[in-house]
Order: sequence, then C-alpha cells, then structure tokens
Amino acid sequence: MPKRNPQQPKPENVWIEGLKTVGLSLFLAFGIRAGVAQSFFIPSGSMEPTLEVDDRLMVDKLSYRFQAPQRGDIVVFQPPPAAISACGLPSNSHDSFIKRIVGLPGERVAVTAGQVYINDRPLAESYIASKPDYERPVRVIPPNSYLVLGDNRNNSCDGHEWGFVKRDRIIGKAIVRFYPFDRIGIFTRNRS
Repeated sequence: MPKRNPQQPKPENVWIEGLKTVGLSLFLAFGIRAGVAQSFFIPSGSMEPTLEVDDRLMVDKLSYRFQAPQRGDIVVFQPPPAAISACGLPSNSHDSFIKRIVGLPGERVAVTAGQVYINDRPLAESYIASKPDYERPVRVIPPNSYLVLGDNRNNSCDGHEWGFVKRDRIIGKAIVRFYPFDRIGIFTRNRS
C-alpha cells in the first residue's frame, strides 16, 4: 500500500462530499427561485392564443428591480383583493395571475367599440383572441399602477373587471416558454 504524503490533506468521506454537493445545489436552486427566476404554469385560457393551458414559463424576477415594467410585457403578479373577489377565488387564495401590461402609470385608458384606447389613441393589439365585447369609460391609471388584461379579452378576469395592479405586486415578467417542447420560445414585447 502506498504511503500517504503528510503534506496532502486527508480525503473527505464520500458521503460528506455528496451531502455538501446536494446542499449547495438546493441552496442555489432556492436562491435562484427566490431572487432571479421562477417557473410558472398556465392554469386557464385567459391568455390564449399567446399562452395555452398547461404551458410552462420561466419568469424573470430580477429585471424590474432596475427598470420599470413596459407596455406589452407579460407579467406574473399577486392579484389585489379586488381581483380575488371579482374572479370568485377564495379569500385566502395565494394563486398568482398572468396578464399583459396594457396601460402605464398616469395614462388615460378606455375601451370603446371593441378597441382599447390609451391617451385617446387606439392600441394596436395583434396578439388578442378577439376584440373586447365590453365598454369601459376613461380612467386615469394611478401612480405605480398598471392596467393588465388577458389576451383572451372576453374570457379573462382581468383589470377591466377589477381595476389596476400596483407595481409592488408584480413578481416578474415572462421571458421564455419551456414546455411544451413544440412551443418553446422567447417572449418579445408587443407594444404600440
């Protein structure tokens, strides 16, 4: 048996080394989920045709710390109490919502004759399933708040029913669909 050099450190136990590796992996996985990115799945058809039921998305939780959300971003957020009530969810619901940002702080928004208007200008929306079949009078979006609507306008419990979402409720923006494999793709901002 070869003699061990006293200068060399004693090799660690294989089990301890394995536990360190698993522990580091778990720490990194939870750290990334908490601060950088998180995966979400789509439970309803409110964002069709852009997102379909059971799509899996990766959401960037970091970029909004350095820049403001923009029109066209698809965002995941904690719904305000008015949304929970309007959508018929239990009051203790912790479900996140996913919608598209349509209106920004300080803008005037209205829905008339199947068209969304921002500051009296029609918003071009090539991504919606169909034109809205509802009307909404002009409202000014409060500071640090956003109007979010589903792409499936007529089948979405969204801001047209319950109002605006505050910035501090936004978890992050959808950046990539990673499942199903035949629909993998990066999301680009649609804005007017």
